[in-house]
Amino acid sequence: MPSWNQALRRFSLSALAPACLLLTSGTVFYTQTQARSHTPVAEAAHTTRVVERQNLRPVNRQQSQLRVGLRKASLSGADDIVVQRQAAPTRLEQAGPKAALHSEAALVLDLDSANVLYDKNSDEVRPIASISKLMTALVVAEAGQSMDEMLQISDADVDRLRHSRSRLAVGTELSRAHMLHLALMSSENRAANALGRHYPGGLPAFVRAMNDKARALGMRHTNFVEPTGLSSDNVSSPRDLVKLLAAVNKHPVIHRYSTDDKEEVTIGRGRQLVFSNTNRLVRNPGWDIQISKTGFINEAGKCLVMLTRIDDRDVAIVLLNSSGSSRIGDAVRLRQWVESESHLAML
Repeated sequence: MPSWNQALRRFSLSALAPACLLLTSGTVFYTQTQARSHTPVAEAAHTTRVVERQNLRPVNRQQSQLRVGLRKASLSGADDIVVQRQAAPTRLEQAGPKAALHSEAALVLDLDSANVLYDKNSDEVRPIASISKLMTALVVAEAGQSMDEMLQISDADVDRLRHSRSRLAVGTELSRAHMLHLALMSSENRAANALGRHYPGGLPAFVRAMNDKARALGMRHTNFVEPTGLSSDNVSSPRDLVKLLAAVNKHPVIHRYSTDDKEEVTIGRGRQLVFSNTNRLVRNPGWDIQISKTGFINEAGKCLVMLTRIDDRDVAIVLLNSSGSSRIGDAVRLRQWVESESHLAML
């Protein structure tokens, strides 16, 4: 491979200038320049190309965003001056989190100021799975029905769509309060369906109440067809779900039930069952979570919505369609992002 001194002797600065002028931000063009007239006859057909190449060391590792290299002349008689300009990092990458979010749609909003702190496809309408149970809980909380009334799980509450499991057998009797608790904390589908079924007018009236409440909250891109979230026709957008988080935050019972770590209930013949929260972050003392709900069906991916305190601010976090366990990782990255932005603002 020719040395840089050889390269400089072979090409004059004026010969390279046209090629360098074709470099724009993030774009590399290809050009060929003929050698000057003083070049020996043997080199008269020699050309120079500017090409893009990966995995080149920066000239200055600390400051440079321009990577330069020289590749040996090919059979066609062309030497390649290889230039690569690194893309500017996004604000999220600059703030500390290493990679962009894995969730396909996300929104982080300061509820007090209504400032959007992070936005990724926040207007997209997607299936929301068990995030639907927050609206179920809101309708129940505002219906004024007795929380001590005993409700019974029936065959109508069994999931015939996805055949999801439940620890609440048909015939199990629990209070409305316990049904609401398990629906929010452990995402119990049979409990959520039983709550809707015991609403005045039954499930059809309950679903109408869910959609009426969505319209009243300004959730124009939201629709519900049942109270559990098992149907992929329960859809919303991150921006709409922030409005739902703000609404349910006004109800202490939803705050308590959605953020409880675990709950023990007594069912038939004194048998004890212990249910846990589906969001492990509520067990982390470093988080101050006021509202929490997870969700998953294949069409929705893994979802997470939270209202949490970060730097003395109420911050809504919505994450939709995440794969694996990355919704928790995304929440951690977003918290780091908010904290770093707050620290930068104080400087």
